Amino acid sequence: MALALNVYQTVTGIASTIATVAYTAPIGYSGIVLLAQASNVGSNTQSVTLKHQRTVGITTTDTELLFDFPLPINDSSSLIQGKLVLETNDSLVISASNDTDVKYIISVLETLNQ
Repeated sequence: MALALNVYQTVTGIASTIATVAYTAPIGYSGIVLLAQASNVGSNTQSVTLKHQRTVGITTTDTELLFDFPLPINDSSSLIQGKLVLETNDSLVISASNDTDVKYIISVLETLNQ
């Protein structure tokens, strides 16, 4: 069976204080991040960190896209400006200053590597 050329994915979740992989580009595909947004649904200002993570062999490189970015009460923010290409096995890793108040949504177009 042939693989799909383009696949859209939407990832949602609640960021925690422990850095968590929100999305990883699957084998054979590149992931084009179309949107990444976080909302603070709590009663205090929270912060969010978003990283691009690439592992080659035993070496993992994290590149912060946002670091301790403040999210005011009842507010939301785009976490990236423009598009971000994730090569096969690259990941987006997210964390927040609180385990319950920062919700995120990530929209990705996975395109087949040929």
